[in-house]
This record gives sequence, C-alpha cells and structure tokens, in this order.
Amino acid sequence: MILHKGEALFRQGDSCDYLYKVKSGLFKVTRLHENGNMVLFNLLYPGETVPHHSLISPKEAHGTAVAMMRSEVEVLPAAEWYRELRENPDKVMEIALLLQEKVRFMQTRIDHLTVGTPGERMDLLTRWLNEYSYGAQLTDLLTQEEIGQLIGVRRETVNRLLRNQ
Repeated sequence: MILHKGEALFRQGDSCDYLYKVKSGLFKVTRLHENGNMVLFNLLYPGETVPHHSLISPKEAHGTAVAMMRSEVEVLPAAEWYRELRENPDKVMEIALLLQEKVRFMQTRIDHLTVGTPGERMDLLTRWLNEYSYGAQLTDLLTQEEIGQLIGVRRETVNRLLRNQ
C-alpha cells in the first residue's frame, strides 16, 4: 500500500485489524489527549512493524500515524499474524528483535533530549532524520511545534534556531 504525505495509516482508537510493515518513508504518530492537547510521540521508519503495542496481542491504536512523505507499507491481517505467532515459535523471536530495535531507537531519542543546548538537540534530530528523509528538509516534514516536542523546547525556540541556521 502506498500512502502520500498527510494520509493516515491508522487512527487513534482504530481496532487494529491490520498490522503494517513500513517498507519506505516515514510516519509521525500523534496522540490526542482528553484535554485537547495533541502530542507527537513517535516516528516510524523503514523496517518497523506497527502498531508496536499490538505485535503480540490486539489492542486499539494508541495514536494516529500519518505519512510524512510518500511511504510504502505491507498490510498484514492481524488474525493471520496472531495465528502465525501461535503456530510458529520462531516468530516470537522476530517480534522480540523488533521491539528491541524500537527500545534502542527510543534510548537514542532520550539521549538526544538530554544533550546540552537546544541547537545541539536540533542538530542530532536533523542528522537522524536525514538518514530516512531522502533529502527532504526537517521543516518540510515536521511543524515547528512538532520539532519542539521532539527536542524538548518551545516552538519559539525552534523558530529562533531555524532563523540562526
């Protein structure tokens, strides 16, 4: 399945009848809280199978995944996925490795949040994103608010950092 920039792969609250393997592109995952705050909490990149929290058992989608650029995913029917898990114990190790990779990614993101200055954090985010963005600029993929959420600063600080580049 091909999704274009701005198209949703899944939406918060969806039943997750399917899982998806990201073949190419990038997705941002946001969560709308009861108080109306929208928070960017994850980025999905090639090689991941998502939603992560439904890899072993079904659960409704925790957030909404939106394509940041033209992206390709393989659609995996959840019932078939779970049946294969029951029948093939080696599949469990595959899932463990997927989750381990995501934990390592999250550790890197936390490291990026704890590095010195906001400028250094923005530079680390930009370098990481460049590995997957096929030359697209950071500001073409994320809003200033989203960049701020990823590097732990206010939108105004992001605006200042971008002006000083």
